[in-house]
Amino acid sequence: MHTLTSSLQTPSRLAQIARARVAVMREGRSIFEALPPSGPEGAWIERSWHRCLAQGFRAEEAVAFDLISPQARRRLHEAHEGLMAAAQPTLQQLGHVLASTRYFAILTNERGVVIEAHGPIDREDRRAQLITRPGVNLSESSVGTTAIGAALAELQPVWLHRGEHFFEDTSCYSCAGAPILGPDGHCVGMLDLTGIDAVERPELKHLVAQAARAIENALTQSRPHRLMLRLNWPGRLLGSDEDGLLALDGEGNVRGANSAARQMIPALQTGDGQTHCSELFAQSWEPLFDQADRLAPQPLEMMLWSGLRPSVLPVTAGAARTTTPAPAAAPLREVEISLIRKAVADARGNVARAAKALGISRATVYRKLAQKSRP
Repeated sequence: MHTLTSSLQTPSRLAQIARARVAVMREGRSIFEALPPSGPEGAWIERSWHRCLAQGFRAEEAVAFDLISPQARRRLHEAHEGLMAAAQPTLQQLGHVLASTRYFAILTNERGVVIEAHGPIDREDRRAQLITRPGVNLSESSVGTTAIGAALAELQPVWLHRGEHFFEDTSCYSCAGAPILGPDGHCVGMLDLTGIDAVERPELKHLVAQAARAIENALTQSRPHRLMLRLNWPGRLLGSDEDGLLALDGEGNVRGANSAARQMIPALQTGDGQTHCSELFAQSWEPLFDQADRLAPQPLEMMLWSGLRPSVLPVTAGAARTTTPAPAAAPLREVEISLIRKAVADARGNVARAAKALGISRATVYRKLAQKSRP
């Protein structure tokens, strides 16, 4: 069963992309007619291609990779200092995870303008230089279909390979992207992992989604608050990046929430309106503050108005950063190991071949896999 975003980079895979391009861009047909069934990924790629065609773009025309003005670049930096600070630990970790993959990380604002780039960037490669300059506009309206534009338009993690980009100029890139939602539920930027003439790694979609979640959590924790609530369903350990986070002031008003909390509690609106604990919990919320003041706070079972009962761990503002693990450190290591495991599996257990594909030594492969058994 073929999909437009198959996990293997093969001649047939690239030929599928080429047929899809001809069908949509020249013949006016659908991806689903050219490549049945092309999967859900084909739908958003086709939507993006059609938006590009509607703007009058032609796939063969040159892409300028325009920079915004120097004044706008200064304002860009000042306006996104909080996002950059929240993203720094995750970008550092991504640089380590991606070191041997020929992929690097790009952070943009909510309009697709690059704020920062990090990781193994080949500065001698003009194609890398063009897209990693702070202030370069990588929005769909500027450079056509990319993971950056698609993630911002679809508000979901995406994977894009070679010719799935609209312009021929951008067909050297492979990229995974995920939106970053702020504590008020609005999109504040996106995170992109890009490789140039690199082996296709659709599993990076999982990595970029996980990393974006870590940045969202850091943004929520940076909101001024009296109490930080960690929420998860019974049976799940509290303290990971999967937790829902609610920042409360001293009166029980919600000052910020991450994506996980909004998914767990639909009553949390994405607008700017103020939400109070009494609108979320169908019981007294004051014990949360009493529990947080104890030397060793314990999770409480709190009933939502839906009748569901998540576990809730309240942590005071002063203790939140010392009792919470560093964002995404352990999960990103696990993803790095999973990437190596997949390369070994793709090589049918041939470690030497897997190491060559990853650009690392066999000793490194063995050492990384051995880390799985360590705490």
